[in-house]
Amino acid sequence: MCPVCGKPKEQCICKKNLPTNQSSKDGIVRLRLERKGRGGKTVTLIEGLSLSAEMLKDLAKELKRAAGSGGAIKDGVIEVQGDVCNALKSVLENKGFRVKISGG
Repeated sequence: MCPVCGKPKEQCICKKNLPTNQSSKDGIVRLRLERKGRGGKTVTLIEGLSLSAEMLKDLAKELKRAAGSGGAIKDGVIEVQGDVCNALKSVLENKGFRVKISGG
């Protein structure tokens, strides 16, 4: 039995409603580029989102559509293919997030 919702562990929905990424407590969404370990390909990482798994999935879909490229969600971090920091920054700011581009 789950101590939070009282349902059997197989039917527990508590984990789906918890925020997936607790790394950034300051409320700022950080965008950064990464090439390491990706065969020279550039990927934009979006970190610091305190959203449930379902909301993170919906946001990732919208960001990938805005960037016109593919991507994935890994460990609560949205990865979008290519150097699309500026495009994603404007989309996130329009949704009410405080955004900062990390790195150079």
